[in-house]
Amino acid sequence: MWRTSMSKLMALALFICCWLSSGKLQAQERSTISHRTVELVRLSNVKWTDGFWQERFAICRDQTLPALWEIMSGTKHKPYLEHFRIAAGLSEGSYHGAPFNDGDFYKWMEAVCAAHAVDRDPEWDAKLDEIIEIISKAQRADGYIHTPVLIANRNGNMEVKPFGDRFNFEMYNMGHLMTAASVHHQVTGKVQFLTIARKAADFLDEVFRNPTPQQAGHAICPSHYMGLIDLYRETGERRYLILAERLIHMRDRIVDGSDDNQDRVPFGQQDEAVGHAVRATYLYAGIADLYAETGDEELWESLTAIWDNLVKKKMYITGGCGALYDGASPDGSKNQSEITRVHQAFGRNYQLPNATAHNETCANIGNVLWSWRMFLASGDAQHVDVMELALYNSVLSGVSLNGTDFFYTNPLRQHNVAPVEMRWSRTRVPYMTSFCCPPNVARTIAQVGRYAYSRSERGVWVNIFGSNTLDTSLDDGYRIKLNQATDYPWGGLVNITVDTAPTTEMSLFVRIPGWAYGAKLVVNGEPREVTPGSYAEIRRKWNRGDEIELTLPMEAQLVEAHPLVEETRNQIAVKRGPLVYCLESSDLPHDVNIQDVAIPYDASFTPRFDKSLLGGVTVLEGKAEVVDAKPWGEELYRPFKPRESKEIDVKLIPYFAWANRGKSEMTVWCPQRDE
Repeated sequence: MWRTSMSKLMALALFICCWLSSGKLQAQERSTISHRTVELVRLSNVKWTDGFWQERFAICRDQTLPALWEIMSGTKHKPYLEHFRIAAGLSEGSYHGAPFNDGDFYKWMEAVCAAHAVDRDPEWDAKLDEIIEIISKAQRADGYIHTPVLIANRNGNMEVKPFGDRFNFEMYNMGHLMTAASVHHQVTGKVQFLTIARKAADFLDEVFRNPTPQQAGHAICPSHYMGLIDLYRETGERRYLILAERLIHMRDRIVDGSDDNQDRVPFGQQDEAVGHAVRATYLYAGIADLYAETGDEELWESLTAIWDNLVKKKMYITGGCGALYDGASPDGSKNQSEITRVHQAFGRNYQLPNATAHNETCANIGNVLWSWRMFLASGDAQHVDVMELALYNSVLSGVSLNGTDFFYTNPLRQHNVAPVEMRWSRTRVPYMTSFCCPPNVARTIAQVGRYAYSRSERGVWVNIFGSNTLDTSLDDGYRIKLNQATDYPWGGLVNITVDTAPTTEMSLFVRIPGWAYGAKLVVNGEPREVTPGSYAEIRRKWNRGDEIELTLPMEAQLVEAHPLVEETRNQIAVKRGPLVYCLESSDLPHDVNIQDVAIPYDASFTPRFDKSLLGGVTVLEGKAEVVDAKPWGEELYRPFKPRESKEIDVKLIPYFAWANRGKSEMTVWCPQRDE
């Protein structure tokens, strides 16, 4: 009886400690039931077989990953792997790089794991084993791992301590470690990398067991929320979920927060996308992950308001975000002492410059990460619409067609003479000093297959279109195999054939994009009603050979922006399907300036697939007008005079493919010609 009583007391004490340490995660919510509407499929479940994403995946696997390895395994630019070797005592030297370089290297490892999940490569598998062994030797016995600090200590500088500087990106690096290790374990079944990640998480659990206001500032670019929840999902260890929630709520204790890091006010009071766009989208993605596990409606209320603010007032037509190189927040505050500098800022509502647009590739990827998690939680097609928009345009624009050169920023207009001196290159380069974007875009492209489908208790969801195969199992253990064939995004016909299905009823949810007015869905020859911006649920008992045919309208559409977007007043952009198009000087006569080209209000464009151009793209051909404008001199203003114009043939290319033919001018938005 005494032992029974003590056991009950210990259990009660453990319950109270967990309840107190977990913030708002109530005891009754501590079950293994997810609050997600839909669930992930495994990386190995989807294989691209042909077409657009198969080509991008192959370039990533065969070109991008080796190119990044060439850079990150050596020391020509900055040490990456070498930092771990130095920290492990296998080499000598000092730390030479950005504090977030560890995280960038983990992202590359994650990309390799994702590619390996689809196409097994013994050489990469063995290389990962070697790298993981080095990282294991670099990690401290207590689980701490951050090479800038470890190298300083190994070189005798003991004044450098863990979490001595909130801008040292320790949490960011460990978060990417946890995500990469979780992917590695899922793909290979090996435990060494996962053990390193668990030790790091255990270290964080101990250090931040009772968070202080001073510790609350250590959440710069918080990939660790996603990382901890990835670790929880891979291991089933709930204290990692509890730790993630504790660290998220720790943010609200900060005494000197700023909008730059989204911690000026408690998260529950936020309803607008503010501050540094990469830090913000990582934060929102991590909190969406937490909501999916806890069902905390207060979190969802803020997430929904912030997402709506981004999509409706602060996002580019390409899905890019983070409009400003530098901003100030809160913008226009009466309390001048509150205003702080913000780098890579969202800016104010409708503040969307084109030539000076920042749109860091990582921020655009952050939009994908966040919108995807919003979809997993809600099952709402609008989140996939935004995710797809960013993937095809502002993410893919971050890497060259050959896979080895990269943009840090992604403007929507490029002139030979910029209005100001720009901090980052307007041509893609193999290396930039802030090397976070290249491995990030690599891991994103390598994992697009995971976004193609999801599953729920009712069945399978078809999210992203492309020629591929799906081979997965539902929650009840039944196997489902689908074959998808399409030349999307160049064409709008999508065919899905059932290869294997359960013996009972099951639903297939087919996404109808929000732009697809006039879409048609046919199941075994029978038409079905569809609504753009939603999922069409087809519930039935499926048989081998059953066919779904989705026809999406792919006419080119002229687009205008909200009138409060001052930079695009009286201008037109062109979209076709999910793709945004642009005009590039490479396709204009040599005597025509790109800024003098106007699009008639009633213009129409004809699509034509050109297999010899830019690796094979669908171009849009039509008529535009060139305004006979007198060249500008030094004057800022001059008297207006009506201008003559002439009609010319123009060819538009997908935005993601610009700047692949040498130096050029480019614009997404062109003046509208009303006559």
